Amino acid sequence: MILKTFALLAYEFFKTGLFAIGGGLATVPFLREIASRYTWFTLDMLSDMIAVSESTPGAIGINMATYAGFSAGFGAGGLAAGILGGVIATLSLAAPSIIIILMLSNVYQKFKSNPHVANAFYSIRPAVTGMIAAVAVTLIIAALMPNASALSLDAVSVKAAILFVIMIIAMNIKPIKKLHPIFFIVFAGICGAVFSM
Repeated sequence: MILKTFALLAYEFFKTGLFAIGGGLATVPFLREIASRYTWFTLDMLSDMIAVSESTPGAIGINMATYAGFSAGFGAGGLAAGILGGVIATLSLAAPSIIIILMLSNVYQKFKSNPHVANAFYSIRPAVTGMIAAVAVTLIIAALMPNASALSLDAVSVKAAILFVIMIIAMNIKPIKKLHPIFFIVFAGICGAVFSM
């Protein structure tokens, strides 16, 4: 059972690392798919994973892979399996990038000025932007309607909506805009703790 979980973790996160072009948030659609097919983590946990991954040092995709791998391993066999699951998921997510970089580093220098290569990279940008925009909409809905099974105004969390509006307004005030991002992370954590009481 544990070996099957580890093999599936390696497969799913290798596939995610191979196709999630555009950074950490581009992995979220793949993680949603994983959450719908396996019991490793739920869609509700995915929002927490994103919050923790954004708040901790390191690349968001790697942090999310570690979190998901630990959750899957821990569910299959306890703490040691959770740690190993986190390592497997993290390495599996990073492996495709490392392999592709090693394979293409010499070739890319020859072809980087080729207009076909430039057009291929240019055409990928809108797709990546669309994926990240879809993730943003999904996260906003999940944050404002945490217990909703369908979209309706009755399902909106008033506390979350008030906090959302305050943060949007605050981020557009010049003196506040100049604050270090750590301030916003700590402030959001405090607000989350207070509002969840």
